Amino acid sequence: MRDERCTVERIKREVSRFIAERDWEQFHSPKNLSMAITIESAELMELFQWMEVDEARRKSGRPRLRRRIEEEIADIAIFTLSLCNTLGIDLSASVKAKLVKNRRKYPAARYRGSW
Repeated sequence: MRDERCTVERIKREVSRFIAERDWEQFHSPKNLSMAITIESAELMELFQWMEVDEARRKSGRPRLRRRIEEEIADIAIFTLSLCNTLGIDLSASVKAKLVKNRRKYPAARYRGSW
């Protein structure tokens, strides 16, 4: 699967199938999944801990670290998609709605290059 050829719906089905094959639905409550997302996010942050910005950008291209980054991002995505499945959330619609809201809140003309 590659981003340019795969839909969110297809990945959500893959995640759902993986979980169902292991009978893990019983453990995938919103509370547990939200905690898992946070834990995996912390593991991603740990990979960059104590690095300066330029160092993090430079080192993130190294094969070993790159693999670890990709694995943590995948874990975050899997738990996020599982949470969407559990709660019946349309991720694409949610992302689009949030971008609309953020465009109004942070107009590019005013916020370009600032944080």
